[in-house]
Amino acid sequence: MLGRVEHEPLRARKFRQAAIAYLHYAVLYELGVYSLYEQGMFPASRGSPSGWLIIGAVITGVVVWGLWRWHNRWFARAVWVVMSLRLPALMGGAFLGTATAVAPGFYLAGGIVVIAAMWMIARAAWDV
Repeated sequence: MLGRVEHEPLRARKFRQAAIAYLHYAVLYELGVYSLYEQGMFPASRGSPSGWLIIGAVITGVVVWGLWRWHNRWFARAVWVVMSLRLPALMGGAFLGTATAVAPGFYLAGGIVVIAAMWMIARAAWDV
């Protein structure tokens, strides 16, 4: 098998679990965008919600495929870092009351989902 690196089963399982965790995170994120749109709370300055939903679906496909098939630790670490950028806004909305129209529980639930998905991705990225 020239050119192909065989991964040990445990490492491959961690990457598959990370891909599934990211898929769950992304589905909940997409549902959050749709929910804000349905309730009339999606910011008009952000453009069309359908555009954001399509972009989110494309990103989700790339990340899930990359984690599931590629098993690259640096890719997983990059995904982890980008996901961590969501936490300040979510924690601010949950604990500091920076959001006006959305209940703090919405942000808290989002933060918990992000942290859980980040944990699964960290297991694969740093072989924890």
